[in-house]
Amino acid sequence: MRLSWDGCPCCEAQDPGSATGGIRRRGLLGTLAAAPVLAPVLAPVLAPAIARALPAGLVQGGLATGGLAQGGFVAGRVAPGSRVALDGRALRVGRGGEVAFGFGRDHGPEALLAVTPPGGRPEQHPLGIARRAWPVQTITGLPPAQVTPDAEALQRIGAERARLAAARATDSPRTDFIAGFLRPAEGRVSGVFGSQRVLNGQPRQPHYGYDIAAPVGRPIVAAAAGVVTLAAEFFFFGRLVVIDHGHGVNTLYAHCSTIDVVEGEAVAAGQRIAAIGATGRVTGAHLHFSLSWHQVWLDPAPVLPPAPLG
Repeated sequence: MRLSWDGCPCCEAQDPGSATGGIRRRGLLGTLAAAPVLAPVLAPVLAPAIARALPAGLVQGGLATGGLAQGGFVAGRVAPGSRVALDGRALRVGRGGEVAFGFGRDHGPEALLAVTPPGGRPEQHPLGIARRAWPVQTITGLPPAQVTPDAEALQRIGAERARLAAARATDSPRTDFIAGFLRPAEGRVSGVFGSQRVLNGQPRQPHYGYDIAAPVGRPIVAAAAGVVTLAAEFFFFGRLVVIDHGHGVNTLYAHCSTIDVVEGEAVAAGQRIAAIGATGRVTGAHLHFSLSWHQVWLDPAPVLPPAPLG
């Protein structure tokens, strides 16, 4: 894929370790109280073969093969009072049993989900994580200073990375993620998650977002309810907003022309928070939209309603 005018070569900023109009929400399934482990919450298409590999009753947001893939996001419910761990990391469990987790772009082929129901014994569920093939995206015509920043710019970039990491480290008890996600803006998809970036002929970090090209000023809305944890202007991202949706799940909106919210503000799903712009390191006006779980960047596309045709 080659972008000539609306590319998003901003992801050097992203540490890998780490009025709604036509806006639509990804459909949800009801909770299955009888499911012994995770009940359905976010559900595009659950392939039967993948279902057999999951704890009973689990339905996840993800690709056609489910959320058990590199970049995949999983959300669901366990019995309230259960304890859940992924690869030995304890997960927050909401009052209603809500849990969320995900797998990074370069996650290995296996993971281990452990669920201990109230008063019960731990149940170990080995998970197979599907490998994905990532495209290469070439972007040319960038100012040299944006491809290879000078020492002063690098100092600024380091401070901004730390500030972004702190915002994304928020682990609040909110459970807004359980309601699903809206498309944050309308426009043409111009960039996808996971693509390897080549900027002015130089290999750089992969792209950890989902790009929507649109005219400057088009509204950007909150993909889900939450609280604004960051509203600032960065070297690479330009004007950006980060929203906490609970349990370490957050969304990021970058390259905005204007920002209409402030840090600490509670926002509703579909509420206008900013406008499409071309600030930061870009080659054209667009929204760079990211989804993450704590410091793990995830693929936003599978949890969003399909892009409009035409």
